[in-house]
Amino acid sequence: MTAQSSPHRIDTSRPHPARVYDWLLGGKDNYPVDQEVAEKLPPESQRSARRNRAFMHRAAAWLAGQGVDQYLDIGTGIPTRPNLHQIVQGIVPSARIAYTDNDPIVLRHAEALLVSTPEGATDYIEADVRRPEAILDHARTFLDFSRPVALSMVALMHFITDDEDPYGLTRTLVDALPSGSYFMFSHGTTDEHPHLAQSVKNTYRKGEIPLRMRTRAEVEPFFEGLDLVEPGLVTATRWYKDEPAPADELSGFYVGVARVP
Repeated sequence: MTAQSSPHRIDTSRPHPARVYDWLLGGKDNYPVDQEVAEKLPPESQRSARRNRAFMHRAAAWLAGQGVDQYLDIGTGIPTRPNLHQIVQGIVPSARIAYTDNDPIVLRHAEALLVSTPEGATDYIEADVRRPEAILDHARTFLDFSRPVALSMVALMHFITDDEDPYGLTRTLVDALPSGSYFMFSHGTTDEHPHLAQSVKNTYRKGEIPLRMRTRAEVEPFFEGLDLVEPGLVTATRWYKDEPAPADELSGFYVGVARVP
């Protein structure tokens, strides 16, 4: 594995979405400021985070099963086993995975945990989705963009506010993918938990973490021009390929996998 070094120190005085998410997943790589935000969120937030993570596992395994051997994962978060590369390299040992996140603590753990199979490779760059061209410039030095690449953006874009052009940022990244590539995406929502919307919003705001949950209609444009694979754009607990979805499980995420024509 290679990793781009970080010139930034870890700021433990302010909560960070990656560390709050780590707490929600049961991780220990977070600080009191992150725990304070996470513990004030409704209990459903923890269940939704874990169900969203389970979606990533299923979708990554399906992509690897289609023979996809290159992945660009943006908004990686603090490594929580199994990570994306462990899923896909268990199916395609030669797979190459480029990870990206903007929290220095993720880089620290990436250097220790993101160890590839001998046949494959992993890479890491500390970068922000708000600078997609910088991400692409680095990714092109590690991945072969003349062949299909799976772009993963899981639990990321609800931290990008409307004035930061979330659809345009996503389009820049997707447009760089060659035909036959895939887009794996999840986005926070309160559609199935409308009574929790204000509480979640207020908790993140008090932690000075921007948050923009979106409805299904607002998530659909992220997939514009792409071919959604079955079961389409659904909640995280409904995205299953080879087995029936569990009954009556709600979710705080919309998810989907789409193919680039």
